[in-house]
Amino acid sequence: QVQLVESGGGSVQPGGSLRLSCAASGFTITNTRMTWARQTPGLGPQWVAIIDSSGIGKSYRTSVQGRFTISRDSATNTLNLQMNDLKPEDTGMYYCLKGYTRGQGTQVTVSS
Repeated sequence: QVQLVESGGGSVQPGGSLRLSCAASGFTITNTRMTWARQTPGLGPQWVAIIDSSGIGKSYRTSVQGRFTISRDSATNTLNLQMNDLKPEDTGMYYCLKGYTRGQGTQVTVSS
């Protein structure tokens, strides 16, 4: 059974950093295309970052390019999202996804 458990969210001031993690079970994230997405207030779901099955190909939403980095740790079967220089518009519930399966999410709030 596929399970995804996100963690690492919190409240930070603009310019701050957070590192999100997604612990995967029931499958191996190596050789799996994985996505970080967010649900922001007043907007629909947005994809944020994607890592392809090879782990080499990475794509980022334009608004986070250069600030966010997606990575995976095969030793712990964990997907990560390093978020730097956070902005108020990054506020939202963040999810990791394998296809259409997602975890419960972790809340990120960026506010002064």
